[in-house]
Amino acid sequence: MERDLLIERTHAGLERAKAEGKRLGRPSKTTEQQRREICSLIEQGTTVSEIARRYSISRACVLKVKERQSCPAGA
Repeated sequence: MERDLLIERTHAGLERAKAEGKRLGRPSKTTEQQRREICSLIEQGTTVSEIARRYSISRACVLKVKERQSCPAGA
């Protein structure tokens, strides 16, 4: 019974936060400007590893940006 109440309150709180326009989840490691720059670097043929080092992020993060931003493949 108590567990059901806890779950119900949690869901209500999440719904209220969404209604207020709050973003849920982990904050992004890159800004929109950085994501555009990463796309530009990919277009220029810069390696994923080099981009990751430049922005102090993981290679996986660079690849996610590439996928989500639909960056064209490098030359």
